[in-house]
Amino acid sequence: MKTFILFVLVACVYQPMSANAGLTGKSLIFPAKTDKSYVQLQPGMFPQLSAFTVCLRAASEESRNYVLFSYATSKEHNELLIWQNSDGKLSLYLGNKIVTFSLPKINALLRHICVTWEAREGVTTFWVNGDRTVRKVGKKDTTVRGGGSVILGQEQDSVGGRFDSEQSFVGEITDVHVWDRVLTAGAIRAVSQGCYSAGGNIIDWATIPFIAGGNVSIKDNNDCAV
Repeated sequence: MKTFILFVLVACVYQPMSANAGLTGKSLIFPAKTDKSYVQLQPGMFPQLSAFTVCLRAASEESRNYVLFSYATSKEHNELLIWQNSDGKLSLYLGNKIVTFSLPKINALLRHICVTWEAREGVTTFWVNGDRTVRKVGKKDTTVRGGGSVILGQEQDSVGGRFDSEQSFVGEITDVHVWDRVLTAGAIRAVSQGCYSAGGNIIDWATIPFIAGGNVSIKDNNDCAV
């Protein structure tokens, strides 16, 4: 009997954390610079990509470098990374290729940000509140590897971990979506206005399973358009 009781207790202590599902109408609040706070999004499948659109809303008053979206694989921890520089430039990292755009620095007002990329010509474009930047040529004739780890709030130096507080996000993130194609200009404008009915076919904010770690608050977001 004693052995049985011990087994039950050990099983309870080591029971894995279960994922929550869906963030409709919710924002993630990262209140402080730390290497502990993160949210891991868990799509059922993250396939190999020859094109993508990543969209999110974000606000931050930080004036340093930080990450907005981190996707890492066992081959490359910067497989797909969206980065805000201290001088206000937004960058897309695809492995060892970085494409940087001069844009107004993210501030306390939530703004909608999308980035699109396609492999054949490497065309990379940022969109802010439905308006696009100049197109630039980034990494081409390649693919984004599948099966990796998606983290918000931290930059991964290995799959799912090795966080650095100096690269952590402080602020608010919501409405994260990922598609396996380049959305049209009209669709991106509709997404930015909250009028695009279909969420991302890889990551859909409304249904995505997730795990939150550290000091992350999940709050109702009453400001999003419906």
